[in-house]
Amino acid sequence: MAPNLLGFRLNHRAMRGDTRRLAVLMSELAAGDQQADQARWNAISTFVTKLCAGIHHHHKAEDDVLWPVIVRSAGAEVDLSDLTDDHAQLDPLLDEITGAAALLGADQAAPKRLAVALGTLADLLDEHIEEEERLIFPVIAAYVSEKDWEDVENAVRKGGEIAFELPRVAQYARPEELAELRRLAGPLLTILLALLRRGHERRQRLIFG
Repeated sequence: MAPNLLGFRLNHRAMRGDTRRLAVLMSELAAGDQQADQARWNAISTFVTKLCAGIHHHHKAEDDVLWPVIVRSAGAEVDLSDLTDDHAQLDPLLDEITGAAALLGADQAAPKRLAVALGTLADLLDEHIEEEERLIFPVIAAYVSEKDWEDVENAVRKGGEIAFELPRVAQYARPEELAELRRLAGPLLTILLALLRRGHERRQRLIFG
């Protein structure tokens, strides 16, 4: 059977969706169309920092684990150089975003800087992920074994923060996709989602309104 790519697709969707939502939110806050007290600034800062850490971990796992698997499995069928170059562009941008997020509530210029940097990141992620899914996912489906794909997914999960990542993946999953995730992961997923959902929803209301 071909590897199941649903988890990666949902992770990509959550990264793109949250980055774009945050870019819009920060633009509105910078323009004065929305207001924030210190509690909201702190929640946004924490969310942005964790999002950037998750994006960094994801693309590092691709560089260190997925790309070697693809080269070993597919060889000359794929050229990963453009995608690797995209990853190299991400790190300084993620550092810039994390630095600006740390100044929210203390530096009046931080919201505007963060809005611009998040907009740049959102555009880069849209282009990069669309290219990756168009070019690489068919190669994975055709050439990568289930065992190798399981190793890739384990590497991605290993460095992630499940309390942050899991409810976001569920938030962006369509009902039939969430049902498939539950089937694949078993009862533990249902239990974890139940435990994490309330805190996630509370933070989402505080950040996004």
